[in-house]
Amino acid sequence: MRDTRPPKKSESLEIRIPYDAKLAFMERCRREGRSASEALRGFIDQQIEAPRPRPRRWRLAVGAMIAAALGAVALPSLARPADPAHDLIRRVAFAHLDADHDGVVSLDEYVRGRP
Repeated sequence: MRDTRPPKKSESLEIRIPYDAKLAFMERCRREGRSASEALRGFIDQQIEAPRPRPRRWRLAVGAMIAAALGAVALPSLARPADPAHDLIRRVAFAHLDADHDGVVSLDEYVRGRP
């Protein structure tokens, strides 16, 4: 003879949530006429039974192609020739800072911003 009774609910689950979230959840359960345990058991059952969507490789490929296209469009705007006026300003500023010409920092290091 088969046992047709539902499985015994002997396990418990402890969760920590903010007090306001607990109050709002309990109020909603009260309005819907069900217990918090019943609501949580229903949610858990849905999560167990719901098929998990598999990531689509084509979405990843399309995203990578879009990123590559945007990069290809933006990259040439970053590769512009040095402005001679900026170069002159850098040299004058460096000469002012390196008044003793001791060579501790070179012009190239100053332009790159690190030793």
